[in-house]
Amino acid sequence: MNTAIDQVGLGSWFTPAAYAAILCVVLSGASLALLHIVSPEFAPSWRMVSEYANGRHHWLITSVFACWALSSFALLAALWPASATTLGRIGLLFLLLAGIGQTMGALFDINHKLHSAAAMIGIPSLCAAAVLLTLALARRPGFEAPPLWAAHLPWISFVLMIGALFWLYSALKSAGIDMAAQAGPLDELPTGVSGYVGWANRLLFVTSYLWTVLAAVAALKARA
Repeated sequence: MNTAIDQVGLGSWFTPAAYAAILCVVLSGASLALLHIVSPEFAPSWRMVSEYANGRHHWLITSVFACWALSSFALLAALWPASATTLGRIGLLFLLLAGIGQTMGALFDINHKLHSAAAMIGIPSLCAAAVLLTLALARRPGFEAPPLWAAHLPWISFVLMIGALFWLYSALKSAGIDMAAQAGPLDELPTGVSGYVGWANRLLFVTSYLWTVLAAVAALKARA
């Protein structure tokens, strides 16, 4: 398939797309890291990344999601040879959905009713794409797939985030706080309540960045 692609000139897209995916991950990660410096009022232990939209640097959180989306779209192009198999095509479809969800996250911040939909489209899709595409690439001759352990990290982080969120809500309820009745996010946690959902949320970003970079590197090695 690579020969056929090269004959029509499409193979030249793969290497720039892989580099673009890595660059976009770096930009997204740098924007996220910078938010921790310029917006220290958002405690990273229990505040979600999306909550930075309520701070003074809205453009930075938009950059986090926009660059994250671009990395997924670029990786989609870089891993297009995976479309030769059914498993690969399904994986690429999930990667496309991940990019759409991430784009929605950039367009609709945490105060918009579509932000939750963006998360439910983007995060599970990325988790599925990582596993399916890694398996598809591992079965492709001459292609060094990213390590399978890296493909499992995003969904493990997602599960940890959901568990941490339920744990926090349960602790708040025990402290007499009903989050469903809150008009907005809490300014601080009540005494005796600890939260770790923020760390789990950030771990999800880091693990997705890691898999994207490793998958892009695998695409570059295949073209070498």
